[in-house]
This record gives sequence, C-alpha cells and structure tokens, in this order.
Amino acid sequence: MSTHPRHQPETAFGQAIARIEVVVIAALLGAMVLLTFTNVVLRYVFNDSLIWGLEVVLVLFAWLVLFGISHCFRITAHLGVDALVNTLGPAGRRTAAIVAAICCLAYALLLMKGAWDYYAPFAGLDATSGRWFPTGFAETRDQAWYETDQIPMLDMLRWLEPLVNQGESYEKMPRLVVYLILPVGAFLLLVRVAEAALGVIAGRRESLIVSHELEDELDGSGQKD
Repeated sequence: MSTHPRHQPETAFGQAIARIEVVVIAALLGAMVLLTFTNVVLRYVFNDSLIWGLEVVLVLFAWLVLFGISHCFRITAHLGVDALVNTLGPAGRRTAAIVAAICCLAYALLLMKGAWDYYAPFAGLDATSGRWFPTGFAETRDQAWYETDQIPMLDMLRWLEPLVNQGESYEKMPRLVVYLILPVGAFLLLVRVAEAALGVIAGRRESLIVSHELEDELDGSGQKD
C-alpha cells in the first residue's frame, strides 16, 4: 500500500511549522466558539452583549479560513474534480498533476502580490507597481489611520501609534492589525503550494487534491466481509 500524501515525512523544521499552524487554527476556532457562546449567554440571560463580539468573530473566521487554505495544501485535504483525470493513464495523470501544480503556483504568486498591494496602505507602506508582476514600488496613499468599527484597541499594541499613526492615538483597533492575515496567509499559501508542486514534480505525491485511497480501502474491506 502506498503512503498517503498527507503522511509524507518532513524535516524537524517543517514539523514545527505544521504544529504551529495546527495550534493557531485550533486557537482561532476555540476563540470563535467561546466568544459566540459568551455573547449568546449575555444576550439571552443578562439582556446584554459584547458590541464588538460579532466583528471579532468575523475577523477570526477570516484568519481561520486563510490559515486553513495553506494547511489543507500541506495535508492534501482540498477537494477537486478528477473524473477526467482518472480516465488517463499513469503518465497522463502525472502530467495533469504537474500542470495543475504550476497553475496553482502562478495563482499563489498573483495572490501574494494582490494581498500585499491591498494591505500595504493600511500599514503605511507602498504597494508594488506592475499589473501582474511586481516591477518595483509605487507611492501609495497612507491609510494607517483607518480603524475597525467596534473592536477596542489593545494597550499592548499602543507601540504602533508613533510608528505608523504619527503619534495619534487609536480609539479602535487599526485595520493594519486585522488585515495582517492577508499577506501572511498569502505567503503561507505560496509556500505550501510550492512544497506541493515540488512534491508532485519529484513524484512524492500524486496530486494536489485529496486522494481516493481511503475510499478504495473501505470498498475493499466491505468486499472481504
């Protein structure tokens, strides 16, 4: 029986990064559940609510999704339509997997540029020039003073004020904090897609989508019974 692609051996550094990803995803999901439960109790028992609760849950959900996309590439958990690919022979399936990996890598590169260009103004930085690929940096209107609607500013982040907001105090959480997941998530996706593409090219994994190996094993066990 072949090794399932999600169980490929990794370096110690890769395993550490993977554990960090899992911990962050679990923490985000746990925080969403706890915050939502608290708000429900406050609303229906005490006739009160955390006015910033819904916005924080939305932010946490966005972080969870963007972290999850890259993590699913690592464990080969993304779904895909492979009806046509399965009609090909081994060489054809390998070729299709390599083409798909290259397309995903190109998409991840474009997404990385788009994520940076969108986030940069909120951090007081310059976006890249060039429509498809970075050709340099273009001066961008500073939007570091933009704040969220309801999320309160944390005192531990006050050091950002002299750094990006010209010393002015933030009344609410700046968007540069909540939008940070855009370049970070896009970078993690780029790294994971590159790893997956190299794995396909080197023959260490068959495709970028979830394997049907487990389904075949279950069918085989049913026939034995």
